[in-house]
Amino acid sequence: MNPHLALLQPYPFEKLQRLFAGVTPPAGLPAIKLSIGEPQHETPDFIKRTLTESLAGLASYPSTQGIDALRQTIAAWIGRRYSITPPDPATQVLPVNGTREALFALAQTVVDASSGQALVLCPNPFYQIYEGAALLAGARPIFINTLPEHGYAMNFDAISTSDWQRVQLVYVCSPGNPTGKVLDLDSWRKLFALSDQYGFVIASDECYSEIYFADDMPLGGLQAARQLGRDDYRNLVMFSSLSKRSNVPGMRSGFVAGDATLIRQFLLYRTYHGSAMSPPVQAASIAAWNDEAHVRDNRRLYAEKFDHVTPLIAHYLDVARPQAGFYLWARTPIADTEFARELLRQYNVFVLPGSFLAREVAGINPGTNFLRIALVAGVDECIEAAQRIAEFCQKL
Repeated sequence: MNPHLALLQPYPFEKLQRLFAGVTPPAGLPAIKLSIGEPQHETPDFIKRTLTESLAGLASYPSTQGIDALRQTIAAWIGRRYSITPPDPATQVLPVNGTREALFALAQTVVDASSGQALVLCPNPFYQIYEGAALLAGARPIFINTLPEHGYAMNFDAISTSDWQRVQLVYVCSPGNPTGKVLDLDSWRKLFALSDQYGFVIASDECYSEIYFADDMPLGGLQAARQLGRDDYRNLVMFSSLSKRSNVPGMRSGFVAGDATLIRQFLLYRTYHGSAMSPPVQAASIAAWNDEAHVRDNRRLYAEKFDHVTPLIAHYLDVARPQAGFYLWARTPIADTEFARELLRQYNVFVLPGSFLAREVAGINPGTNFLRIALVAGVDECIEAAQRIAEFCQKL
């Protein structure tokens, strides 16, 4: 067996299952699940129709690089969305089967573990794929605590020079999971300078980029690079997905874009890994990336939920609407695990303890006494959940 498998920690939802073992919620209250970041809005009909109309494509093997039309569509979308010159669809864009598998696979491509000293830097709290990818690539994950007193920003000064010299890959998530924090241009400038100095690769996870409020569009990694004169995107790749943007998590469709040299090596890895996107999914993805009307409707629904839910919960818990994304990151007056367990037992609402999303660093688990509340259910369900949470808090 691969010895690195023994280093993997249980996934947050495995921990949640154990936490809730033996809990019997009240039979009279229907379950409301806000623990998993799985979009529950309706998949647009035109995407489903395109998918079914393209089933003839199942008769042929797909190319790992994807068809030209899909890469061209993605490149054009990047240009429109970020007001930049589109990346080269032939060399700087690669379709992937959702960002999760690509974020994992990139570490296997870029990490050189031969010295036994490789480090991979992640935010804390974080998406656990980053940690698992680092460990299975033979590297050691290290973390930067993102704390409310620092506005949930990554403080790159917290990493020592000796550690920076060993860092080979940095994962950033913007908008952040779970905090919704968006990296600003100054943060990108600092990160790019560190990359130039130490030579590490930056993996920018931007799968929540299209869920934002009003016209406050989150800055993207490629966009920041362009604004700072880094037109070759050196040592930078961004990851984006249709799952949240278009409510198609089961379609497993996303892309990687950026540094052509990295994309070429990533394509080589993926050719052997067997990660080609099926032709019907490619056709449906083209349709989805070419349409913005359904994305605006999606944002409107999330904004409506935040408008109703945030004040209800904020009356009892320290919480505010995030910069972007669909999570509320709420501080709890009691242990986050106890809060989540009792909320389920008394009110049949599922939320995720923040401590399950983080590791202890410098004596701190930055998720302790926080909850991640995923506003993925319908508007009425989310409001009902918020009312139940408020009633529960009144008892504390």
